[in-house]
Amino acid sequence: MQKVLISPSSFGQCGTEPLDLLTKAGFEPIVNPYGRRLTADEVVGLAHECVGIVAGLEPLDREVLDQLPSLRCISRVGVGMDNVDLQTAAAKGVEVRNTPDGPTQAVAELALGLTLALLRRIPQADRNLRDGIWQKEMGSLLHEKTVGVVGLGRIGRRVAELFLALGCVVVATDPIADHDWLKNHSVSLIPLNDLLGRSDIITLHLAHEPGAGPVIGVEEIHRMKKTAYLINTARGEVLDEEALYNALNEQRIRGAAFDVFRVEPYHGPLIELDNIILTPHLGPYAREGRLRMEVAAVQNLLNVLLSENEVFGRSGDET
Repeated sequence: MQKVLISPSSFGQCGTEPLDLLTKAGFEPIVNPYGRRLTADEVVGLAHECVGIVAGLEPLDREVLDQLPSLRCISRVGVGMDNVDLQTAAAKGVEVRNTPDGPTQAVAELALGLTLALLRRIPQADRNLRDGIWQKEMGSLLHEKTVGVVGLGRIGRRVAELFLALGCVVVATDPIADHDWLKNHSVSLIPLNDLLGRSDIITLHLAHEPGAGPVIGVEEIHRMKKTAYLINTARGEVLDEEALYNALNEQRIRGAAFDVFRVEPYHGPLIELDNIILTPHLGPYAREGRLRMEVAAVQNLLNVLLSENEVFGRSGDET
């Protein structure tokens, strides 16, 4: 029986359907036994005999792929592919797939939820009440705020639509934006520096190119309003965490909310601050969306592997 590594530690928690699809198709799932993101050595150890990987964010670089001689397909549970060496995969004939639609609504709703929590100071009110302090926190309305969306892919567009529905003005920046979508939704496309200076809320939804530096650093943060809030549900690498810490600590911006970090699990100095909300990369972790995404990832994998088996034969069948 051919083996498939299931690397995401939470895979199958929302339902057995994804694993059932694999086993009914005749594949043996090798499940992540560590309850966390796999290291490179762990991937090699678990996937050495595997023909497929249902992948999370574990490293799948040249060094790892060179040690997986049976691998035929990588199917990502999610959108981002920056942990996969696509050039090496292509050279080795390894098909790579992802699930671009799966996390869209879940991540978009989290970005909106984090924004509302920041504006209404919900975490501070909750902590005060638990500490026996009855103190009404003075917050701000979201209505009529200017929201700057950095990156207009599927998630960025959905985020913009949610904020527009709540009475916000939305501006955006993206080098390859869909101009018909912009026109239909009355969203202005402006340069990043202008967006940073105009926006009350800045929400990041852009990919990170391997080897590239942060998009938001010291200079970019200095362009923001002192009353601005910064939301990151994209990738930790797109922002300079030290620059953000200094800005929040010195109150050069009002607040931030982060769901992603350069190193995860995160144990850095941002946890010391009261004007930032931190969540453990739970953007796609909405039960309904997560299950659809896991099913789609398995289906993508099976589409590749079963197609190959029809050509080359499977389980000893003659061709």
